[in-house]
Amino acid sequence: MINIDWLQTYCTLIETGHFTRTAEKLAMTQPGVSQQIRKLEHYYQKTLLQREGKSFTLTEAGNQVYLQAQQTLAQLNQLELSLKQDDPHAGLCRIASPGSVGLKLYPNLLDLQAKYPDLVFDYKFAPNASIEQMLADRQLDLGFITRPSTLSELATQAFAEEALVLVTPARYNNASWQDLLDLGYVDHPDGAHHSQLLLSANYPEFEQTSQFKLRGFSNQISLILEPIAMGLGFTVLPAHAVAAFAKPELIAASHLANPVSETIYLVQRRYHRLASRFKLVTDNMQQCLVQKQPD
Repeated sequence: MINIDWLQTYCTLIETGHFTRTAEKLAMTQPGVSQQIRKLEHYYQKTLLQREGKSFTLTEAGNQVYLQAQQTLAQLNQLELSLKQDDPHAGLCRIASPGSVGLKLYPNLLDLQAKYPDLVFDYKFAPNASIEQMLADRQLDLGFITRPSTLSELATQAFAEEALVLVTPARYNNASWQDLLDLGYVDHPDGAHHSQLLLSANYPEFEQTSQFKLRGFSNQISLILEPIAMGLGFTVLPAHAVAAFAKPELIAASHLANPVSETIYLVQRRYHRLASRFKLVTDNMQQCLVQKQPD
């Protein structure tokens, strides 16, 4: 009878690509990981890994074992869940998203918790790469990112769209290119990416954000628009972040002639069956995100 721990260790090793990281994730020693892989190879009487220094590649047999092991572990996980009480209105939900999406979703999830007090939300604001890593490390149940996942152990699906918005001080509604040059630019961690998408589609003169005088930088989603409200520059942000700003009368949020949106992707661990409460939570979040965005 195959040892399930060996299969779990093997799958983790393939997904991380590194013996040391596998040991850290499974709270094992690196020799312990190597020993379990050798036992698995002895059990199947096949070489599963072609070792190349500190790296490795899968043999044909190794790939077959990996694919079957994933299915076996997923089936065991599903069995374990089905044997436990699975209340659709109770339990912990660990979710993460970039800041703008979180500003829209988190208040809505609190409303859901008020309706079902036994639901508990652990909500983190984080960049795409950190969300992927937390999911891979089993620190999250669901994540939202603004690009397809790059990790093979995660499954990604398009979930919603979020418009990008040019934000200027209120007196600069329908800002011209010269207005933007005069104002200068307030940057944020995704600023160059968002500006490239939106400004290049609407201002023929735009090449890169370095064309503008830098007027400031903030990595706090709730503070990025403060200098804009004070007349100190302009920026480009996703619509949900703009809609959450507490002083909308001090800014002008312009949806330009050529609209540009980012796709929001839902990401979770591949082959992992979530508890029934996540159907309620996911439906609630999708309804929240597909509501008409503010003009």
